[in-house]
Amino acid sequence: MIDSMTRHKIAITLPEEQVAAARRAVAEGRATSVSAYISQALARRTAEEDMAEIIAEIYAKTGGPPTEEERARARRELGIES
Repeated sequence: MIDSMTRHKIAITLPEEQVAAARRAVAEGRATSVSAYISQALARRTAEEDMAEIIAEIYAKTGGPPTEEERARARRELGIES
């Protein structure tokens, strides 16, 4: 997805620990570059925000988050009782 997008070069300021984490990810082969690492982090953040919006819409339509009783029933039906 990211590879086919138009890219823009920008300058950002980050805390030293975040820069170190990005460089470590590149050194360990978990990212191809610091830019790719940051781009992946932004994509994850966008996906999380999109999911939060979807959940908020569902809660608005259903009257809120599931009750403990509804959660217990779902766990039983899914076979993941805790």
